[in-house]
Amino acid sequence: MNAVHWAHPAGIPRDRGTVATVGTFDGVHRGHWTVLREIRQRADATGRRSVLVTFDPHPLRIVRPEHAPLMLTTPLEKKEILAEAGLDYAVFLSFTEALSRYEPRRFVEEILVERLRVEELVIGYDHGFGRDREGDPTTLRDIGDELGFTVDVVPPVAVGAEAVSSSRIRRMLLEGRVSEVIEPLGRPYSIRGIVVRGEGRGKGLGFPTANLAVGERDKLIPPEGIYAVRAVLRRGTFMGALHMGPRPTFKGSPPSVELHLLDFDRDIYGEDVRVDFIERLRGIEPFTGVDALVDQIRKDVDRAREIVSEWRP
Repeated sequence: MNAVHWAHPAGIPRDRGTVATVGTFDGVHRGHWTVLREIRQRADATGRRSVLVTFDPHPLRIVRPEHAPLMLTTPLEKKEILAEAGLDYAVFLSFTEALSRYEPRRFVEEILVERLRVEELVIGYDHGFGRDREGDPTTLRDIGDELGFTVDVVPPVAVGAEAVSSSRIRRMLLEGRVSEVIEPLGRPYSIRGIVVRGEGRGKGLGFPTANLAVGERDKLIPPEGIYAVRAVLRRGTFMGALHMGPRPTFKGSPPSVELHLLDFDRDIYGEDVRVDFIERLRGIEPFTGVDALVDQIRKDVDRAREIVSEWRP
């Protein structure tokens, strides 16, 4: 598999034409993977280079910030996922006010044709770019006929009755349906956090936790609750149970993101941890006392162990 190169358009060699795709690719879900596989196969078959062009920040963050969605993937997460795609190049364009005013023809001519030497453009069925998303498949085909490249549209990928889309996955996550997004996303949804010092209350209850500082402002965080999770650390991957939200049993305690790792007892302060959501166990609820809380935590941990140990990627 190729090692993807992160590049500026001007940094891609011009000795060969390219097969390219353009889009935000938030989540890099199964529909996106179909497009990426298509451009890679076409490039391999024709001796061209495969190139993905994407944007940071999300275009709506610039043109209509009040409508900008919470992100499924941060730029770092997107790069980590795309590293497995086998592409030759990935171009992250800084989306600015100036770029937002580009008409589709100008974007295609200046960036895709002049800088990337696109000879085949592959897009998803719901694709649109340029000012006011005017760059739909019909417009792009007209431009391609004039400038000398072909345009192909990849049909939707359906899971259940609906096509896979970033907006559909967002809706499911905001409802806490983390187990249901695994199939359309192609992997569990994840967040990242740095392990910081907490109050040490979990250890006193017999269930030590790693307190996570999740700092990405635009990242979509699932609803508060208790989750069965998989945690990825430097030392490996471990099963876990995650508390996310208020702690009503302890008056005055602030909300927290606390990860209890199963069969793990090492110091990981300061470490970056990725948490993969496998299933939501329950919502947050108050308990009459510490004994009742400990009894419920034990049940949650046992259930998390059962779910994660039986789950298969």
